[in-house]
Amino acid sequence: MHSGTKDFPQKWVRSTEKRPSWNYRDKHTSSSPPSKKKEPLTSQSRLLLTVQGLCAVANALSGTFVNVYLWKARQDFLILGWFTLVNHVAMALTFWLAGKWVKEHNKMNCLRAGVAVSALFYMLVLWFGGRAVDYYLLLGVIQGISAGFFWLAFNVVYFEVTDPGNRDRFNGWAGLLGSGAGMVAPWISGYLIVHMKQANGYRLIFTLSLIVFVLGVIVSFFLKKRKSEGNYEWLLAARCLREKGTAWRTVTAALVAQGVREGVFGFMIALLVYVHTGNEMQLGNFSLITSTVALFSFMLVGRLIKRKHRKVAMLIGAVMIVLVVVPFFWKVNFTTLLIFGVGVGLFFPLYSIPMTSSVFDLIGGNADSVKRREEYIVMRELALNVGRIAGSALFIIVVSMTKEPLALNLLLLGIGSSPLVAWFFMRKVHAQGGQEVAVKEGTR
Repeated sequence: MHSGTKDFPQKWVRSTEKRPSWNYRDKHTSSSPPSKKKEPLTSQSRLLLTVQGLCAVANALSGTFVNVYLWKARQDFLILGWFTLVNHVAMALTFWLAGKWVKEHNKMNCLRAGVAVSALFYMLVLWFGGRAVDYYLLLGVIQGISAGFFWLAFNVVYFEVTDPGNRDRFNGWAGLLGSGAGMVAPWISGYLIVHMKQANGYRLIFTLSLIVFVLGVIVSFFLKKRKSEGNYEWLLAARCLREKGTAWRTVTAALVAQGVREGVFGFMIALLVYVHTGNEMQLGNFSLITSTVALFSFMLVGRLIKRKHRKVAMLIGAVMIVLVVVPFFWKVNFTTLLIFGVGVGLFFPLYSIPMTSSVFDLIGGNADSVKRREEYIVMRELALNVGRIAGSALFIIVVSMTKEPLALNLLLLGIGSSPLVAWFFMRKVHAQGGQEVAVKEGTR
């Protein structure tokens, strides 16, 4: 392992017009308010979870180690910061441009394109080999495009196959599958890398990811082809933000705040674990432990949380995932990183499930919103990516100016506190109920 002391703080481096439509279903919309009783998942929602689970496995096998792979080639945090930044910029543009494809044409092909481009990303990493770091901007753009295609189509289909009666349950299962993938796949990858020649190990896990993505494309063909209707409104997001009193101004601010944390913590923590330990197996162990905690937490929260508890649950989750950053001020090592990872795994579901469900409930709150579901989902993703871009840009600026541990700790604490800002903006939506707010907007 390279020491990395030039680009990383020494303290952190290892010493060596219709009635309100509440439930958008496959064939019709219902004007009945949502039942408070939780509903079971449909066959289509289970299939969608299968596709997501396969993509989660593929990403967990290799995605955890892509940044490590780039770091080992060239120990420069700025490269990783720029890789992440262009990734989010490409993702945002893809969401906005592909919105027309999903709205007016075949959304299932967009979903498959996302999986296929993810496979292309790993093909290029395999092809470039040790020179992949020289093409970090290209790779960041391709990864952003793949995520934009996949998550735009996924979220539209997710909205169509769920309703307020089973949305928390779906999100709980989605989190559980993601945690399960994050628990097992990185450990397997770390084991393979450590016990093979490292170059061969990385080639093998990138190849396995490629195969799993192809399997995800195959499974996606069992999902129903979904009806397209209406014309894509390119500037709906701008119109909503100009309109005073709309809940979307508040929700957009919350989503931007949520994205700020994701932009940095999405790559930083795993990289810190590797930089401190110098061992991919330890990174696999870290993922195994923290994802096991997250798996059980998602399972429990997804089953027990009710709409009336979302406000309090999100506050508790936000406060706790901020507090677990504090141990970094004593020392950044494997122990404090593990405390952080376990804490996030335990409390993040309390924050993320209410946040996600409430936003999608708002989209489904009235017939007009349902008709423009693609535009509102694009708006949601644009807001998240604005936050991610801002977080990544702030990281690049700080790392360019200083490598002092205190400055970087303060950066992590500041960025890590953004969930509290998200809760602040979402509290009224939770208090009133996302759908009730949307109905008021639709009847003004």
